Amino acid sequence: MKLTINGAEVEAREGQNVLEAALDAGIYIPHLCKHPDLEAVGGCRLCMVEIEGQDEPVCACKTQVAEGMVVNTTGEQAERVRKLAMELILATHPADCTGCPKYGKCELQSMYQYLGVSPARWRTKSRPVATDESNPLITHMFTRCIRCGRCVRACRELRGAGVLDYQRTEDGIRIGTDGSVSLQEAGCRFCGACIEVCPTGSIVDTLNMFDENKSYADNVAPCRSGCPAHVDIPRYLRHIRNGEYTRAAAVVREKVPFPESLGDICVHSCQDACKRNELNGTPVSVCRLKRAAAVRDAGDWKANVRHEPLSGKSVAVVGAGPAGLTAALYCAEKGHKVVVFEANEKVGGQMRYGIPAYRLPDATVDAEVATILEIAQGDDAEPRIELRCGERIAEPQALLEQGFDAVLVAVGTHDGTVLPMPGHDLEGVLRNTDFLKAARMGSAPDLTGKRVVVLGGGNVAYDCARTAVRLGAASVDVACLEAQDAMTSTPEERAEAAEEGVVLHDAYAFTSINETEDGSGKVGSMTIRKIERFYFDENHRAVTELLDGGEKTIDADCVIFAVGQKPEGTAQMGLELTHGPYIVADTEGKTSVEGIWSAGDCVTGTKSVIAAIAAGRTCASAIDRALGGDGNIDEELTEHDAPEQWIGRVPEGFYDDAVQPEFVDAQTRKDNFDTFECPYTDHEATCEASRCLQCDLRLTISTPRLWNEY
Repeated sequence: MKLTINGAEVEAREGQNVLEAALDAGIYIPHLCKHPDLEAVGGCRLCMVEIEGQDEPVCACKTQVAEGMVVNTTGEQAERVRKLAMELILATHPADCTGCPKYGKCELQSMYQYLGVSPARWRTKSRPVATDESNPLITHMFTRCIRCGRCVRACRELRGAGVLDYQRTEDGIRIGTDGSVSLQEAGCRFCGACIEVCPTGSIVDTLNMFDENKSYADNVAPCRSGCPAHVDIPRYLRHIRNGEYTRAAAVVREKVPFPESLGDICVHSCQDACKRNELNGTPVSVCRLKRAAAVRDAGDWKANVRHEPLSGKSVAVVGAGPAGLTAALYCAEKGHKVVVFEANEKVGGQMRYGIPAYRLPDATVDAEVATILEIAQGDDAEPRIELRCGERIAEPQALLEQGFDAVLVAVGTHDGTVLPMPGHDLEGVLRNTDFLKAARMGSAPDLTGKRVVVLGGGNVAYDCARTAVRLGAASVDVACLEAQDAMTSTPEERAEAAEEGVVLHDAYAFTSINETEDGSGKVGSMTIRKIERFYFDENHRAVTELLDGGEKTIDADCVIFAVGQKPEGTAQMGLELTHGPYIVADTEGKTSVEGIWSAGDCVTGTKSVIAAIAAGRTCASAIDRALGGDGNIDEELTEHDAPEQWIGRVPEGFYDDAVQPEFVDAQTRKDNFDTFECPYTDHEATCEASRCLQCDLRLTISTPRLWNEY
């Protein structure tokens, strides 16, 4: 139907109100209680308009359009009513806007600027209501509330939670929970819809929770931005909650080719960023849920893999670890032939040779590598990825001379570090990398009945310690410089090791490795000394103050250094290096030599499998652009369904701690290298995925346009 607004003919849909029809036509009418995703209630009286044939102004949001209707949005009567309404709203609103989190993007501020209401008429009375900071994740500044009701309607109409409502208090009407109980007691999902629709700075995220260096979307859904590969975590958790495991695995595979391996060993920085840490201290077990999806993956997504025509270009990858294999896959999907050179007998890098089998079995690595080769080949007669194991590349530039169009160096950090301390050259002193690799290859030293001391406080140190337990050591001690709360190993790793008999000595300096009393040239003991204070001086040099009398000697037959590792062989590669053997590369992985890129630990130092995968993705994209492609390696392996907005009341167990899977008991598991953590059952996976706050739903809520955008 047609109507006239401010002299312009406008088309509108039957059933629309005048406000919607005007906004759709690009004609602005002031409004606050109306939000694009919510029904209007006519409470703010800012959308007053005059309609030909009616004596009094009416609310545009409550007046349906009619054929031939003539509307004037700027009439004198309408302007008078809306200005009065605005002055009444501002009468109890704080004068200082600059201290408000919504400053510069506040709908109320935009509105009074548009209406030209004089600030001199605001201050008629104060409403000093204390800010409610008692709830996690959400702060409610009552003095900034204009009682528009958008938060109440969002909680009811968008989410189906129904936690918020108007409450009559001694201070007057305000938004709150029935009985003034906490949000958790009221059943709040902490989804943040109320924050998103609030037109002022009344309901906001807990102050200082957002990182100013991140985008709004990254702050809203921190798990996704916390993942180095930016896997869409909330999306695949929804699939798991619905029992759609293959679709969940497909979402993970859109960013990473090793979902099951990551489900076993990922450092899960996403969980550190999870907002549930602030709710009840236990994040969603994203890593275990990734494994739950991967072990149930039926592979239906394979039909959707990107498989561009052959480009006629070739790429050499030096190193078949997670960074190299990731880059190889995406380069192959972009149509480039890839040859992967690996110095070891098998591919996998540190996933195979640096992580114990009880954490990541060979069968898992083999299966995921086989999948990479399968999907890279597609329907081609010849494989797009060729693996050449047992071939060490000393000079990557020679590969360019042999005809490769690009080279990626991803050799990892397989050279363990030994500190130059007294006794470091005694028989029985081992390096972490050598020890763990030998254990994976079945050639580890015989530790039966021996006493082992591991130096270091990271997860690799605990890998060494728990491997020593499984090799029959009589005792295993871990000593590290850091205090326990500063150790880089995970609390879970330390707890599991303690169950297996590993003893921790935290905050100890390493004094000496001592020879046996008979002068055999073998390790006899390890002397450490308690650290009283550790800090960095004005020149950023580490200063260690030792405790008088804090010396301790531990009997030992074997000492394993797990204090770091570095790349090997890079000094002869002809590439610019830094901090010794590390390859210099820019943000896209380009090295000092044209045509050669580098990714992973050999650039950044030892990080994690997920960080190496992310680096491999970055280099694959950059290499594709250099070879004439568009660099787009993104994939959609399953339909990207719009998430359900109506999430309802909290399910049973929503506020509980994370679901724990079944574990093999310590006495049984410490005698073998079998995996000891069982995947989630269907029920466990559903329960755990249902704990997700679904923070990303906030990003689906429409952002209202301000008057200057019309």
